[in-house]
Amino acid sequence: MKILFIHFMFIGLLVAGECRAQEAFRVMSYNVENFFDTQDNPEKLDDDFLPSGIRAWTPGRYYRKLQRTAQTILAVGEWNPPALVGLCEVENDSVMVHLLRRTPLHNLFYQYVITQGDDVRGINVALLYRRDLFRFLSKEEIRVPVIRYQRPTRPILYVSGQIQTGDTLDVFVCHLPSRYSGEKETEQSRINAARLVRQRADSLQRCRRRPQILIMGDFNDTPFDRSLREVLMARQVPTRCSIDTICPRIYYNLFYDAKGSHKYQGNWSQLDHIIVNGSLLDADAPFHIVPESARIFSPSYLLKDDRTWQGKRPFRTYHGYRYEGGFSDHLPLVVDGEMRKEE
Repeated sequence: MKILFIHFMFIGLLVAGECRAQEAFRVMSYNVENFFDTQDNPEKLDDDFLPSGIRAWTPGRYYRKLQRTAQTILAVGEWNPPALVGLCEVENDSVMVHLLRRTPLHNLFYQYVITQGDDVRGINVALLYRRDLFRFLSKEEIRVPVIRYQRPTRPILYVSGQIQTGDTLDVFVCHLPSRYSGEKETEQSRINAARLVRQRADSLQRCRRRPQILIMGDFNDTPFDRSLREVLMARQVPTRCSIDTICPRIYYNLFYDAKGSHKYQGNWSQLDHIIVNGSLLDADAPFHIVPESARIFSPSYLLKDDRTWQGKRPFRTYHGYRYEGGFSDHLPLVVDGEMRKEE
């Protein structure tokens, strides 16, 4: 009996060791809606978001926005904060420094990179990364050329880092040109931006033996619009995801059939996406993304009754020019990866 007990203890320890060797790697993508500081940038059109501006963007409101954003990131992580957080609509370094120093995120291992783009309002994209799970290697800002009478837009942020398996993970954070001047009128701008992402990602596929590519952000297009359907050619993940159904060099949209992360005039639409190349879906690889884990994070406190169009809508910071004190006009996207640590 004693020998049998020791035998089971040994098996239990072995299984526990295998479990410890698996490390969770959560990825979050979030458009945080006009995350400005309260200081004037004379080179940008940020006057609305000043204490004296039309939106009365006071230090108190800014502090609330910092705490709300940190709260959402921590809630997404549950007991294990996300390894990567792609953020859209962040003004500058000051906002990122305050987010990491003046909120509960200051206790964690986060660092950040942010673009310094030509957007006329001064908004950029950024990536938060946990230093214990993602070792920063390089950063590149991919500028999107201005066409016709369109306004300058945000660069695409490309960050390369090494994860604990020893693999290199290539991450693109995108906020493609908006539809503000009309969906059709601005479509070509989004197509051009998506083409830049595709060209850069394809070059990685050609020069790396087994690249692992993750593309996320607010594309201002649905999975069925040309930028995603024809340019990125981001497909739906097959129902039976296996080595026989996944092509390593094809791009897959993990939110292809999602119900919507943004609501406009009563209709939910999927403008936010997380896209991966097929290599990241190989369940036998030391690091891989679990497609079934893809979800829109929508706890009740991120939503509000929609009195105009019925149902629920995102609990926003501003609804028009009226201050609501909420979180964002977009809901976050979440997907989980699994990796086996180097022995």
